[in-house]
Amino acid sequence: MKAFVQHRYGTREQIELQDVATPTPGPGEVLVDVQLAGVHIGDVHMMTGKPYLMRAMGFGVRGPKKRPGSEMAGRVMALGPGVAEFAVGDEVVGIGVGAFSEVCVAPVKKLIPRPASLSVESAVALPISGLTALQALRDAGRVKSGDRVLVIGAAGAVGRYTVQLAKHFETHVTGLCSGSKMKLVYELGADEVLDYTAIDAFDGTRSFDLIVDTAGNRPLKVLRRALTDAGTLVIVGSETEESVFGGLDRVLRAALLSPFVHHRLAGLISKECASDVQILCDLASAGVITPVIDRTFRFEQVPDAIEYVESGRSLGKVLVAV
Repeated sequence: MKAFVQHRYGTREQIELQDVATPTPGPGEVLVDVQLAGVHIGDVHMMTGKPYLMRAMGFGVRGPKKRPGSEMAGRVMALGPGVAEFAVGDEVVGIGVGAFSEVCVAPVKKLIPRPASLSVESAVALPISGLTALQALRDAGRVKSGDRVLVIGAAGAVGRYTVQLAKHFETHVTGLCSGSKMKLVYELGADEVLDYTAIDAFDGTRSFDLIVDTAGNRPLKVLRRALTDAGTLVIVGSETEESVFGGLDRVLRAALLSPFVHHRLAGLISKECASDVQILCDLASAGVITPVIDRTFRFEQVPDAIEYVESGRSLGKVLVAV
């Protein structure tokens, strides 16, 4: 089969389309004929090997241990030993291993049947960013009805779902983004949208019960100015040029500081699980959340798709048709 491989970290030139052996699913796995794959910021990190901290976390020292790609939707081709949850021919969506390929292996615990009411494009746009947004609000943020929620990076991949899910949880949502993206964030359901280039949302005149930070690298003391006395800050992402931590140092500082302040400070590392993928698909099928799709690249354009996400120009989910 054809698959993209990467043996060393670096730039798009390190990602090559090659003929490789078709994998065999093991216990608890299925083999999937990939129809569409999703591209997310994690694919950029796996390409570059930055921040360097991820190498120490087991992703590979000189190059990634796994072939690139994770989000995918397709059709089950074969079952691993003991798999009873799916049958050959089932349409599925979820997270696999090496999804930028014609065929990939996927753990059953990260896979669900694709709802017939949900297009393959919408389904594959949900898992990674949607899981992160859901768990940031529900688990790390402990969101509740009536909360005032600020979403930093509201027009970004995670931010778009965070805005929609926060409205689903019956909160008052303020989105923070650039002026050119304010219209999109309003369309996603935000009650208020602020242009971070024109307004200082952390000058002490506004307060929020929950801040979900998906972008930028603002210091914790600045973010805390906009929290109520018992407010919660959830740090989801931080894209910086710093090579070692890449912004993850804020997560570490938040964990160390939280026990000593009246605010609750939390970082998030999302869990890839089928049950939450199911929740997202159900909400999308019901029209509660709507994936925003930017464009679809051809299979041979995987390096272009990753580079496009890296550039920050995308205004929605980037897909690859396999």
